[in-house]
Amino acid sequence: MHPKRRQLAVLLIPLLLGFTVFVQLALGNKKDKQYSSASQMDAQKRAVHALNRLTFGPRPGDVERVMTMGVDKWIDEQLRPEKIDDSALDARLSPFRSLRMHTDEIVENFPPRQLIKAIEDGKQSMPSDPVKRAVYEAQLLRYQEKQEKKATKQLAANAPPANNPGEQNSDAGTKTTMTTADDEQARMREDRFNNNALIDELMHLPPDQRMKEIIQMSAANRLAFSSSLKGDKRDKFTEEMSPEQRETLMALNNPEQVVDEELVQGKLLRATYSARQLQDVMTDFWFNHFNVFLGKDADRFLVTSYERDVIRPHAMGKFEDLLVATAESPAMLYYLDNWLSVGPNSDVANGIGKRGNKGAARKRARQNGPVRQAKGKRNGLNENYGRELMELHTVGVNGGYTQNDVTEVARVLTGWTIKQPKDGAAFKFDERMHEPGEKTVLGHHIKANGQKEGFEVLHILAHHPATAKFVCTKLAMRFVSDNPPPQLVDRMTQTFLKKDGDIREVLRTMLRSPEFWSQDSYRAKVKTPLEFVVSALRASGAEVTDAMTLARQLQNLGMPLYGMQPPTGYSMKADTWVNSSALLGRMNFALALTAGKLKGVQVSPEHAFGTAAMPVDPMQTLALLETSLLDGDVSKQTHDTIAARLEDPTIAQRKLDDPVHPPNVGAIAGLILGSPEFQKR
Repeated sequence: MHPKRRQLAVLLIPLLLGFTVFVQLALGNKKDKQYSSASQMDAQKRAVHALNRLTFGPRPGDVERVMTMGVDKWIDEQLRPEKIDDSALDARLSPFRSLRMHTDEIVENFPPRQLIKAIEDGKQSMPSDPVKRAVYEAQLLRYQEKQEKKATKQLAANAPPANNPGEQNSDAGTKTTMTTADDEQARMREDRFNNNALIDELMHLPPDQRMKEIIQMSAANRLAFSSSLKGDKRDKFTEEMSPEQRETLMALNNPEQVVDEELVQGKLLRATYSARQLQDVMTDFWFNHFNVFLGKDADRFLVTSYERDVIRPHAMGKFEDLLVATAESPAMLYYLDNWLSVGPNSDVANGIGKRGNKGAARKRARQNGPVRQAKGKRNGLNENYGRELMELHTVGVNGGYTQNDVTEVARVLTGWTIKQPKDGAAFKFDERMHEPGEKTVLGHHIKANGQKEGFEVLHILAHHPATAKFVCTKLAMRFVSDNPPPQLVDRMTQTFLKKDGDIREVLRTMLRSPEFWSQDSYRAKVKTPLEFVVSALRASGAEVTDAMTLARQLQNLGMPLYGMQPPTGYSMKADTWVNSSALLGRMNFALALTAGKLKGVQVSPEHAFGTAAMPVDPMQTLALLETSLLDGDVSKQTHDTIAARLEDPTIAQRKLDDPVHPPNVGAIAGLILGSPEFQKR
């Protein structure tokens, strides 16, 4: 083990042992406590608590600002995000063009594999714009190479065994020749670009001329060139380029990755810098509630619009509006396969064309039974969305529905599908896929009414008492406690039902409750990895210029953004995230952050901690950082554990004959950010 890593490991072991036990004991003690109005917070703790629960964590100076404004006034401001100026965030997000694009624009500028395949099959034409065409040509070449390799492997796998040595040698010779040709082509590309000569040559050109030279390359050379630009080399090469030029260069190598990375960076920058913090907390909450998985094929270019146009605008509006918006969202329809769902007795299932004789076909269907297999991938009724709509989105698993209700909801929502990507990949209702006839959902009789059947069912679900309780329980779990007080949930539920599912009013009820402001609630919720990472950035005043480093850290901590494959979303409960391995990962992140070892993230202790000159005494430095990072909310155990480590030269940076050498501010700050107190909000 490297000496420095050995020193760090020795330092962390006692800290982690103490912190793990401390967190687990604290969590155990909180579980069974009753929330009452008898033990309320003082003014400063109210400000800290509000910032911890309603934002992604306080920044330097936030507590004082909120106390000066007044906590109640600040909360009212956050509940009306449209009135908050967020232009500073807009400037940070401006380089990421895909965040402002409609879905059809994303598909056009960053072609997914499906579109490239359509071009190869002659079903789609290449763009005339030379820059876009360059991206398409590079991806078309990559697609063709993959298909060739796939065909070669298939040919080899299906080849009959040789009957004699001559035939065997002939086959082997052919295979060797093909492999050698492929290898030679790859080697020629590597020889041209991996020696960095061309990169260095182009670096001396102005950005516009640089891009012009790249666009004029052959498709093969262009693909090889873009593939060779990685890490620091890519950053240096693109430093002076416009956002569009940087995107194009990345898209030459992998256009879908550009969309993914811009989406991830946008989320992290919003969470870190948005002045509309409560809106972004609620956007994160609802995205998790109505979870979709970015890694599912077409959702790579559908999720951007889903979060921007479906979740965020409705995050504090009426629940029914949010429910309908998610039900009509192409991202949700694709993720849970409802776009393929075909009614067993629909025109599509019965093979009736758009101009076919519907009456005769339906008569044949009644006589011969329904055709349950549609053409292509549309192979009948799909219940995935109907099930998750009730179990996860509305009434909950204990909401009183049956399997028959699931089937009936699925029948109601047949025909809710998606237009082709070339047509914008937008929602559409296809009457020919819709199951005709009447349905019954949760005891409600649904008359045959096409698309309106779906709106009727969504209205029933949105106003169901079980939905009100299920949603309010989750909100209280996010903002108050892993095991929220039943009396609080009941009051929130009543508000939900009386106020027509007005989410803002439900939040007001919660925020005016004694349970929310109870002393027992203070720093009692363990942060998810996302909440921890972003709160550390905000507390340390970090300047983020490349958020992908942070995205990789979140992946290491078990919470990749948009990466939860099951529809359940990520857990909000502590027991999912509290264990020794997870705390070690968080400690390592905190130490790397404050030591300036995360690429694209800079922390200036003097700026973050409000002083131009840090104390030379380690204990004074510790006290200052405990105040600035935790508002003094540090247990004796945590303080003593860190203080005991200050004698270690790794932390104090002192020699025995040099008692005034300044302490390692970054390491001390990192230990505080890794403490059990900072793990909770």
